[in-house]
Parts: sequence; structure tokens; C-alpha cells
Amino acid sequence: FLVNSGSEANDLALRLAWAWSGRRNIVSLLEAYHGWTVGSDAVSTSTADNPNALGTRPSWVHAVVSPNTYRGNMTAGQYIGTVLDKLTALDASGEGLAGFICEPIYGNAGGIPLPTGYLKRVYQEIRSRGGLCIADEVQVGYGRTGHHFWGFEQQQVVPDVITIAKGMGNGHPLGAVITRKEIADALEKEGYFFSSAGGSPVSSVVGNTVLDIMEDEQLQANARKVGDHLKERLEGLKQQYSLIGAVHGMGLYMGLEFVRDHVSLEPATEETMALCDRLLELGIIMQPTGDHLNIFKIKPPLCLTQESADYFADTLESVLQEGW
Repeated sequence: FLVNSGSEANDLALRLAWAWSGRRNIVSLLEAYHGWTVGSDAVSTSTADNPNALGTRPSWVHAVVSPNTYRGNMTAGQYIGTVLDKLTALDASGEGLAGFICEPIYGNAGGIPLPTGYLKRVYQEIRSRGGLCIADEVQVGYGRTGHHFWGFEQQQVVPDVITIAKGMGNGHPLGAVITRKEIADALEKEGYFFSSAGGSPVSSVVGNTVLDIMEDEQLQANARKVGDHLKERLEGLKQQYSLIGAVHGMGLYMGLEFVRDHVSLEPATEETMALCDRLLELGIIMQPTGDHLNIFKIKPPLCLTQESADYFADTLESVLQEGW
């Protein structure tokens, strides 16, 4: 299915899960963002994007604890256990399950990897109940991590439904939902799907051209090479400046998390915003992310050069050294 945005793609993915299963309940993660349509916003729980997110979830959305491998205090098994507890409660209700949606790498939380084996076990449990596993790759997929084309490859799983957008159109409004034919056919029970502009000839040419350029210019390999270099630079700054708590992510999707204390991990929210303001004065646009707004989301174009990466790292180092 071709659509116009990631929000539309995730909305359609939910409809596919409902049509396929004949049920309504969706399990999602806390601290997640999936879009701004009614459906995609319903499964979005990031208070950074919507301060009222946790109080406005419809009854069919069942959010589980964020498996945050930096801030969380649970093991991988315990995080999986929180999902199993939620599924057991749904089993007892007799309402059943339609599906599970998450980013395979925690995008809005700063590119934090999920615990090893997390998705493999969760996907197994979801499928055993007749639900679909949806991977939101809108932010983290399409070669951005450098080491993989898809974020879910890091977890060694294959989802039932993949949603993509953003980099797919390189600024043009283009998104897609990828799934198996039998799942797509299930949607016919709810009527014929169409999008007036989704998949238009212009959008299709743009999408094909983006893929051609990614291949010709080896942009995934560039994301890996330049991203690994930038991460090494940022890890070096972490050793020098205590304000930096962690460098998350890989390739050209990273999160630089600022904390006031490395034990309590108290978020350095005000400091992060001040850093953003100072960097803007120096010509670098940064945006804080995460529920505490204490993380730099580092998501530059895949054509980023090593020189540009060094310019960012050098400028950040100057600001950290001289003050802001």
C-alpha cells in the first residue's frame, strides 16, 4: 500500500491488524511515537510529543513498560515479562488481541536499542494469539542505521507488517505499508482501500529515484562509516564531559543523552535546551527528544560527510568547554 506519510502508514497497519484478527486490542510501548492521525496517535504514548498522551488512550490500547536499556532497571526477561502480564490479562478478558506495534529501535527515546531477544519472544507470543506484529520503521529504517537496512534486523526477527515513510521520499510526502498478500486481502472485509495522492506517478518516480540514488551513492554504507566515526567522536566527549550520560544508537540515527548525575540519571532538561539554543546561534539546528527532553536526536541526511560530522562534534565540544 502506498500512502502519503508515516502517520497514514501506521494508521493503515492498525486497520490491517483489526481486519486480519477480527479483534481490536493493540499492545504498544510507553515513550513511543507513531503519528498524528486518530489511530496512530492512539498508540503513541510519548509525553514529549503529547503532554496528555498517557491520559487520553482509548480502551483498546494497552501500553507496556518501555524497555529502555539505559534508564530502565529491568533485565530483558523482566521487560518481556511485563508484556506477558499484559497478554495474560487480555486472555482473561476474552477480548483477544489484534496486534503489537513498536519501533524496532526506540526512535523518539533517542535511538536506544531494545534488549537482546526482546522482539523475538514478544513476536512469538503475539502470533500465538493470532495477532500481527507491526514494525514502525518510519524513523529508524531504510538504511539509516548503516549496519542494517531495517531496524528489525538488529533483533533478528521478521514482522508481519512494516511501515515506512520519511527517508523513503526524501522530503516528498511518500509512505508505504509492506505486508503479506493474505493480510492485505483481509482488509477487503472493511471495504476497498485507496489514497487519492498516495502512490501517484510523481510520488512513485520520487520513491524509485531515492532508491536508485541510495544504491548508486552507497548511502547505507556511508551511514555506517560516517555514523561509526561520529559515534566514536561523541563517545570521546562522553569521557571528557560528565553532562553526557550516554551515546545511543548506530549509523546516522543516534541519541546523545544529557544527565546531571551518572548514578541517578537525573535528566539535564534545562541544560539540553540551553545547548540547543547555543548551537543554533552557531549554525547547528538541534532538537531535544525523549520524555524528559534531555536527548539530542541526531538524524542527519544519509549523505552526511565526515567533515560535517566532525564540524558538529567540534562545535559541540567547544560549547561544552566554554559554556552556554
